[in-house]
Order: sequence, then C-alpha cells, then structure tokens
Amino acid sequence: MRILAFTDIHGAFDKVEETLSKESAFDLILIGGDLTTHGTPRQAEEAIGQFLRFSKPLLAVAGNMDPPAMDATFVNLGISLNGKGATVGGVGFFGVSGSPFTPMNTPYEMSEEEIAKRAEAGWQEVQAARWKVFVPHAPPRDTRLDKIFLGKHVGSSAVRAFVGKFQPDLLVCGHIHEARGIDTLGRTRMVNCGSAGRGFYASIEIGHEITIELRG
Repeated sequence: MRILAFTDIHGAFDKVEETLSKESAFDLILIGGDLTTHGTPRQAEEAIGQFLRFSKPLLAVAGNMDPPAMDATFVNLGISLNGKGATVGGVGFFGVSGSPFTPMNTPYEMSEEEIAKRAEAGWQEVQAARWKVFVPHAPPRDTRLDKIFLGKHVGSSAVRAFVGKFQPDLLVCGHIHEARGIDTLGRTRMVNCGSAGRGFYASIEIGHEITIELRG
C-alpha cells in the first residue's frame, strides 16, 4: 500500500489537489489535521469532495485549528479516525483529532487524558489488522517531531505514552510545522509531514516493511 499523507493544509486545498494530480500511483489519502484555519464544516466537506475525485480511500482527523464540529462532518462522510479505527487492505488506521491545551487557545484542544482515551478506543478497533497506523494530529512529546524554533518540545505526553505502551507500526502527525521530519520510538516509525499549505507531504509505502519519504 502506498499512502499520501498531508497535515496542516490550512485551507490550501488546491495545492493538495495539485499534488494528488501529479502523483500517479497511490492507494490511500491520509489527512492528519488542520484541514482549515477556523474553517467551517461546509468548507471541509467541499475540500474532501475535491480529494475524493481521485477515487481513492480517504481517512482523516481534525486539527487544533479546525472546529470540533468538523469531527461530525468526517463521521458523516465515512472518513473519521477520531477515536475510531478503519481497516483498508489489511492496514488498520486510528487517530485522535485536536491537540493538547496550548497558550494560543486554539479551537480544538483537550486534556492529555482525553487524548489517551481516544487513542485507546481507536486502537481497540484495529486489532485484527496486520499493520497498525496511529494518526494523532499532535506529535509525541520530546522527539524530533515536536520541537519549536525556540528549542522547546511541545508535543503530547499522552501520544508519547501510548506509543511506548502499544508500539503501533507507524505514527503520522503534524501540528508543529517547523518539526517536519522522521523519527523512531521503539519499533514505531514516525513522521511529521510538515505543512501541506507549503506543498509538503509524506509518501509512505507499507509492504514487507515501512518506507517513509518526505516530499515537496
């Protein structure tokens, strides 16, 4: 399976569509949050409609800059991973929308306890899958993927604890734009895709092993 993963789109829907048009062979589109910036469910529905024109499965979580109501939109569209699991081609996907509380008081923030609860709920739904892919919008704390320009780590302690305990095969996150990169915790491969609004994304191959390539 080849996955194209986008995070932190922030309304740049045409840029993602342009990338999808240039990429000829892929099997699934993954949206890791911040589809919009203070957007509306209607905007989200229209954007997802653009992406679904490529006739590939699409799965998504909302980000901290999306309204919480976007989760209901994703559920109605059949693409939500927030506290849920979905299995496609033997690969189990599950995720968590939003982020931990921040000083910026963004639209979709929650406690670390709630993040842990949603992650474990989704995990329970993908136990039969050969490969398990965790999609939290927020990166795990104290990794290469959560470090802001000032050098501080601002990721989720609950996400980190979950990875340490359950060791999913792959973690796909965003949220911290400047921390685009690849890292590993135990046997879990992890990628912060970077800002899709700037043309960045990740190409992920899942076969006998997992291969991650940062593009854009």
